Amino acid sequence: MTIRYRQVCLLTAMILLAGCAQNREVPKLTNQVVELKQVLGELTEQATALERQNRLNQNSTSGAYLLPAANNAAKLHSSVGELSLSLNYVKSEANGSQAILYVRTLSGQYLPGFTATLEWGQLDAATGMPLTAQAQSQQIQSASSLLPKTEQIFELRLSGVTPSQLGYIRVHSVEPIAQR
Repeated sequence: MTIRYRQVCLLTAMILLAGCAQNREVPKLTNQVVELKQVLGELTEQATALERQNRLNQNSTSGAYLLPAANNAAKLHSSVGELSLSLNYVKSEANGSQAILYVRTLSGQYLPGFTATLEWGQLDAATGMPLTAQAQSQQIQSASSLLPKTEQIFELRLSGVTPSQLGYIRVHSVEPIAQR
């Protein structure tokens, strides 16, 4: 409802400014309005995705959902501590998508070696809920390091879905790797 109010205000302002502007200013003003409308559309899409991501994570007790369109981190309470998960650089690959997953500790303590299950798939267009029947999954494992670290970066290969089809990624079952 608020977005429609903004659009009405924006269009009213455009009409008022168009009446006051000289003829050579009208095309410039029209281009600016088109750009603003495009940015407003992108922000609306991102806000909707962020709302869906927050709703999915609010109802999830065993993992964290990341929606690429939300472009925002999610918290995960796990057996290796409280983690921040974020997804970036989602792009097309030969048989699906690839992306970068960042896993960071929120406590400032070092991140131990761990394994986790990664699940991905599409969202139902009507409800915004994950279509789990068609979901795919894989195990990820943090690389061992001689130096303590607070962040781990994973290069993901997500087969079966293009970036435009990729609705969600869910990280769950995070377990520390047993030290030998």
